[in-house]
Amino acid sequence: MAVHFVVHEVKVKLEHKTRLKAFLKELFEREGQGLKHLQYVFCSDAYLLEINKQFLQHDTYTDIVTFELSEDPDETAGEIYISIDRVVDNAKKFEVPVSQELHRVVFHGALHLCGFRDKTRKEAAVMREKEDEYLNLYFKD
Repeated sequence: MAVHFVVHEVKVKLEHKTRLKAFLKELFEREGQGLKHLQYVFCSDAYLLEINKQFLQHDTYTDIVTFELSEDPDETAGEIYISIDRVVDNAKKFEVPVSQELHRVVFHGALHLCGFRDKTRKEAAVMREKEDEYLNLYFKD
């Protein structure tokens, strides 16, 4: 089980990386999903837009794109791309600290890899509840 953080042409302040890696492993355990490898790539809007166009044929900005790379449905191997530009803008929009919004998106990607979706209102509501649950668990100390 390996969790890695990569920064691509942006500045990001991700504190307590070792603790966050351990917590992400716990999130997968709690959701009953095996974890083989997980890589987060923190990048710019422009970089993520190109990924969105190339792989998903979406010509829109987004805060996150998640790829499941494993052929084994019981064991996740994934890449999660997060736009720091979107995270900062969304933190302002929702009037929350950037750190909180960043962690919300980090957990959001992990939850996608655990099988949660957000295409319908009902799915999005469940996803938001799970994000809040893990934010509360992570920041309880």
